[in-house]
Order: sequence, then structure tokens, then C-alpha cells
Amino acid sequence: MPAAIVSSIVVAAAFAAPASPQQPAEDPDESPGREQSDAAQPAGVLDTFLDEVRSLQADFVQQLHGADGRLMQTSSGSLALSRPGRFRWHYEQPFDQLVVADGKNLWIYDVELEQVTVTPLDDDVASTPAMLLSGDRAVRDGFDVVERFERDGLEWVRLAPNLQGTDFMSVLIGFRDTTPQRLELVDGLNQTTEIELSNVAVNPELDEDLFEFDPPRRVDVIGTPR
Repeated sequence: MPAAIVSSIVVAAAFAAPASPQQPAEDPDESPGREQSDAAQPAGVLDTFLDEVRSLQADFVQQLHGADGRLMQTSSGSLALSRPGRFRWHYEQPFDQLVVADGKNLWIYDVELEQVTVTPLDDDVASTPAMLLSGDRAVRDGFDVVERFERDGLEWVRLAPNLQGTDFMSVLIGFRDTTPQRLELVDGLNQTTEIELSNVAVNPELDEDLFEFDPPRRVDVIGTPR
């Protein structure tokens, strides 16, 4: 039976990865080379991304780390975003899982378990990091800027949700120009998820079928779509 590899980068608390201790969030005051910025300041490159990027396609490698720095899990696959409100994350390794937001519902399909979970795209899901990247400009209002800095040749923005009931504490996005390259997040279970993007295409023409999902026959469907 596959482990739950879908992290809170994509979904809300009900579908978060299993509880596991992890290293605490890095203290920005103790990190060299960082420039602290006031939370009231604009998010800079993130705001530019939200204004200029309408679609995105990439491959990704996702790693989950424990409290002692031990690598607990590695997964990989591909993603596509079409703003506003639609995304597709296909986890290909180590297990086949598909996560699709069609603008109204969030679908999670575990191929090996032959199970689909569906939930409406309500405020809880809208406040996740995936919706921050793929939602409309108003989604940005649900996040406060904690800091901005440069590291490893990337421009980083750290944000924290300002809404109640979210399942993560902070999300860190590293950009090259206006293109996201890396994401690091700490969720409500104190797990650290790192995602590295490659082969990133900005504003490609994407097939509308990528963001549609019809449950296969003979699979269990949990939940009711909108």
C-alpha cells in the first residue's frame, strides 16, 4: 500500500502527509546573507509572477525530511498550472498518484488503492501553497510576507498564511527572474517538504483536458463534487 506522498503544497489538512517529526523552521535572524523585510512590504517577484504568468509546466522532485535531517521520502513527477484555480500534479514515483484542481473541485486519485477523493475548492484549499501559485491575484491576500532574501542565485520570498485552519506554517519560494525554481514548506505537523522544479516552461499553451478529471470505472469515490 503506498504511503501518502501528497504534501500540503497541494492540499489542505484532511489530505496532508502522515505525521512525522521534522527539523524546526529556520530562524531568519540566524541565517547569513538574508535581508529581513517587513511583512507589510510587497512580495516583489511573487507579485510579478502573479501578474504576468498565466500558465506553467515543469517536472519536480519532492523530498520530505525528518527532525534529524534524515531524508524520509523522495517522490517525483510533473506538474501543470493554469491560473486561475487549476493545477495538475502527477506523482509518478515511487507511487502513481494524480492531483487535479479543475477550478471547482480538488481530485486526488491513488492508482494503486483504486481510490479517488474529491472535495470542493473552498477557502481551506484556496489557502494552500499550490493555490498561491495557481490561484487568482486575490489569493495573495491570504498570505503575509515574512522576509525576502537572495540565496543560491535565487530570489526567495517567505510567506505565512494569515487565515485560520490552514495546515502549514510557512512557505518559501525561490525564483529565478519570475520563474519559480524551488519551494520549501513547513506544515502543521512540523514536516519540511522541499520541491525542486526543472524543465520549467512559462506561459505554455496547455491542453484543457489536463485540468479535467473523470473517475475511472470501478474505483471508490470518497466525497461529492461541486
